Amino acid sequence: MKIEDLKNKKITIMGLGLLGGGVGTVRFLFGAGAKLIVTDLKLKGELAPSLEKLKDLKNIEYVLGQHRPEDFVNTDMVVKSPPVSWNNKYIKLALEKNIPVEMDSSLFFKLCKNPIIGITGTRGKTTTATLIFEILKAAGKNALKVGVGQIPALSKLNEIKKDSIVVFELSSWRLSALERYKLSPQIAVITNVYRDHLNYYKTMEDYIADKKNVFLHQKHNDTCVINWDNELIRNLGETVKSNLVRFSANRISSGKAVFVEKGAIYFNNEVDEKKLMDIADIKIRGIHNISNILAAIGACEAMGVDFSSMKKAITGFSGIPHRLEFVREIRGVKYFNDTAATSPEGAIAGIGSFSEPIILISGGADKNLEVSELGKIIAEKIKGVIFLKGTATEKIINEVKKNISIDEKKEFTVVDSMVKAVELARNAAEVGDVVLLSPGVASFGLFQNEFDRGDKFKDAVKELK
Repeated sequence: MKIEDLKNKKITIMGLGLLGGGVGTVRFLFGAGAKLIVTDLKLKGELAPSLEKLKDLKNIEYVLGQHRPEDFVNTDMVVKSPPVSWNNKYIKLALEKNIPVEMDSSLFFKLCKNPIIGITGTRGKTTTATLIFEILKAAGKNALKVGVGQIPALSKLNEIKKDSIVVFELSSWRLSALERYKLSPQIAVITNVYRDHLNYYKTMEDYIADKKNVFLHQKHNDTCVINWDNELIRNLGETVKSNLVRFSANRISSGKAVFVEKGAIYFNNEVDEKKLMDIADIKIRGIHNISNILAAIGACEAMGVDFSSMKKAITGFSGIPHRLEFVREIRGVKYFNDTAATSPEGAIAGIGSFSEPIILISGGADKNLEVSELGKIIAEKIKGVIFLKGTATEKIINEVKKNISIDEKKEFTVVDSMVKAVELARNAAEVGDVVLLSPGVASFGLFQNEFDRGDKFKDAVKELK
């Protein structure tokens, strides 16, 4: 496919949304000369921020507050937003009429002729993708981030140069579109797989099936970098047909591998082992971030990056917003924003990154995930906790109560605003403590998304006297 092929095509865009991806898709397809219908169940007022960003584009038809069947059959193509299910009745209607259904990811892969490094996983995608990007830049490569955080995918196509290397963050939803067209990136990275998004997927097997698409259609000379410490991924590794690179917190003595031993990171190239750096030289907190670094090294080595460039970029990396992000220190108390911890495993990793006493802000919306281990960790390791109102909050509280003695049993505070949560956390904290926003569940309900949740936390902390 070429961009010119989109000119004068009648395209229905399903889902404008508020996160920026829909706006990026509209602007790209409009610029390519397509005739657009944009449809969303949200009303005009709800979509005002996105519509404002598109007000300079003329002759776009908006169908808001509803979806019309005719827009999915009297069209040349449908482009759906990532969260829309393939079982959606309008998507199924289009497919039954042999109307091609795309997502930003599948269009990007079809239109991009440059090498793509694709990063997926339940946790660590954004940090690993950003690390890879920084390493490539340090090595003098022309790297381009796509889909990382809130960066729209298709808007980046026009920035690609002949020597560009694309670093693409791929959710399971975006990977589902690649399966339809048998596409995978030249270098695939799987950071980990945990239970997640079970409010979207019927089973864990369905979720894993979408994740597998990151390597399933690779060629034999492509590369797949996998987490050998994660049991679910280790099982997937048996089906990889491309060049396999494993990473682990423990020594791997055979095959290409990146691993940790005696406080240092090593690379095994199947012939000999080379020490790359000491763990003590790394700035970002958390064992989980060491794993992200190992994954990034495996991917960049496959791109031919020298180890000195890797060390320079990694030791200079101080993290990214919303992931164990240091916000401020007030009266000897440090405040950290880890709102991107939207799963129990994410919150557990965040909590485990600190040796200081923690006042935790937790809770929120349910994704049908198991929270027993999170409840146990909160009971055992947290000095104090304030819960945000949400459908998962009572589940977490019940698990905490199971793990505390009768003498300790008490009522837990649940609030409906971040300002109140931060105020209560400040009142509970003492000199030397950490106040940590690491919810362990989704954000919808009180917030637009997890980034809005993190921004409101940072705003509330900055307002503290």
